[in-house]
Amino acid sequence: MDDDHVDLDDAVKALEGVAAVMKHLSGDQRSDLLDVLGEMAAAEADPARREFLEAFPRDFGLIDES
Repeated sequence: MDDDHVDLDDAVKALEGVAAVMKHLSGDQRSDLLDVLGEMAAAEADPARREFLEAFPRDFGLIDES
């Protein structure tokens, strides 16, 4: 396997770990993370990475969509 490919099982485990951490953030931590993600998305030149960063808060339950 080369550096451009990730084992699917490892990727799922990593994302589950990230989601678990996101679930336990305090309100201030969540707000700070949302600010950083917004800044990163605004500065990102690669459209695919920018799209990922913009979707991250919704995809990982950081924002309430009710």
